Amino acid sequence: MSDYNRAVDQHNRRADAHNKKVIDEINRRLAANGRQQIRYTPQEQALVDRVHDAIPVDVREYDVFLSYARIDGSSVATELCTRLQEMGLSVWFDELAIRPGKSQALQMDQGLRKARAGIVLLTAAYLTGRFWTERELGALLHKETLIPVLHDVTFADVKEYSGILPDLAGFTTDRDTVADIAAKIAGAVLADQ
Repeated sequence: MSDYNRAVDQHNRRADAHNKKVIDEINRRLAANGRQQIRYTPQEQALVDRVHDAIPVDVREYDVFLSYARIDGSSVATELCTRLQEMGLSVWFDELAIRPGKSQALQMDQGLRKARAGIVLLTAAYLTGRFWTERELGALLHKETLIPVLHDVTFADVKEYSGILPDLAGFTTDRDTVADIAAKIAGAVLADQ
């Protein structure tokens, strides 16, 4: 068995154990409130099992969620992710975190919830208001820390897209290398721990 398969099996065992504990705790609380333990018909149990299998359980916590538009930000986002990971940050990055065959939206929502901070890589495509980027940005605006990184766009461009983002302290690849930006982000995020 490969290391990857072993890691997946371990992850799945931990997720199953976690889910069993959650269900047991819910049933315990229901019983403590004088209610009977939940019982499912075979058809209901089959549906519960299908839903459980469809929703991946990611037990990891993330330091940052990296939001970008793939059409023109993929190479910079990949480099930024790599640099941040080299500095010890855990990064939710779709190319690494999305598991095939599972709901992309649910996995993304899970990553957004489990990330302490957000990074938005603002490019021309991002500023056109694509569905995924708008959805991610909407969730990231509720984070205590949201760091904009501009690539091939100006703060004036960003101001036309959002009134909030230009007010946030951020970085631009016109002035700093991706490695320098990653070091500055890592310093800020790790200082907030």
